[in-house]
Amino acid sequence: MQFIDLKTQYKNIEDKIQKRISEVFSHGQYIMGPEVKQLEDKLSEYVGVSNSITCANGTDALSIALLALDIGEGDEVISTPFTFFSTGETVAMSGAKLILADIDPETYNIDVKLIEEKITPKTKAIIPVSLYGQMSNMEEIVRIAKKHNIYVIEDAAQSFGAEQNGHKSCSIATISTTSFFPAKPLGCYGDGGALFTNDNDLAKKIKEIRNHGQSKRYTHTRLGFNSRLDTLQAAILLEKLSIFPEEVKSRQNVAMRYDEHFRGKMKTTLIAPGCLSVYAQYTIEVDRRDDFMAKMKEDGVPTIVHYPVAIHHQPIFKDLGYSHIEMPMADKASQRVVSLPMHPYLSNEEQDIIIKSVLKNI
Repeated sequence: MQFIDLKTQYKNIEDKIQKRISEVFSHGQYIMGPEVKQLEDKLSEYVGVSNSITCANGTDALSIALLALDIGEGDEVISTPFTFFSTGETVAMSGAKLILADIDPETYNIDVKLIEEKITPKTKAIIPVSLYGQMSNMEEIVRIAKKHNIYVIEDAAQSFGAEQNGHKSCSIATISTTSFFPAKPLGCYGDGGALFTNDNDLAKKIKEIRNHGQSKRYTHTRLGFNSRLDTLQAAILLEKLSIFPEEVKSRQNVAMRYDEHFRGKMKTTLIAPGCLSVYAQYTIEVDRRDDFMAKMKEDGVPTIVHYPVAIHHQPIFKDLGYSHIEMPMADKASQRVVSLPMHPYLSNEEQDIIIKSVLKNI
């Protein structure tokens, strides 16, 4: 059994993927070929924003966003301790100070009630992470940010395709970023990422930053990165984006079946009112997690922990002075969460095996 089944997806669209790849081989424009612009236009249309700018990966997307907003030494950025390392890593690498606010234990996203007390005159931005496929409370976060005249960067690496009150993930923040890592809801066959904004001036800066800070060939108006999305990956994403809406519906159906069997028996992720999750992961909480995972493995069911170590407990951040920080909700979650197989091609038969194993082993 696959935790995420990319093989079945590929078999369903193999001919179309191969045709796209063949077209790239034919025109030979492997860097910034026509498929890159085509994909960016399609992404803008899907999300409902003026500008989509692809890049090499989701981590670069965060770094580019921070640089585009001139965030660096002397600035503070508020974010969550319960996320993949790159969220905190990119802030620290920018020279800014990472300020952590604990999570809502029901959604696992940043607790919006804790944000405002963290804001100081040095605060430049908030980076909410839309975890497990569900958007953070972006409307409230944007309201707080406007009140204090600070930026919002949505880390939507897991939530591309999600919605909140009719607004797509990546459409609300000053800049939003996502990842096209293969395991993401919309993933390519390698590394890839993108940034989204309705600010045309910011979009221009982002385009320059992702290509060595060039305003035109061999004219470098700012410092930047070599972070272009490969044409081949853009071609693959174009084909996968065409089936993505149906895959989101399938993810909803898989999650609904899990919910029906697990509701009232264990803690599952709360989907907030008005939200549609794309379920990058389907996550539950269990006692004695190591024992639970071992028993699931015996039953042939793969499980993964997202994430076992909160940001402030990572060795490098402890060395950077975060060892005294207390984040009780994030700490509790990191000790108890476990993710189950989740993808659009999970059959009812496979899911029945997973459900039976979970109920037996909790």
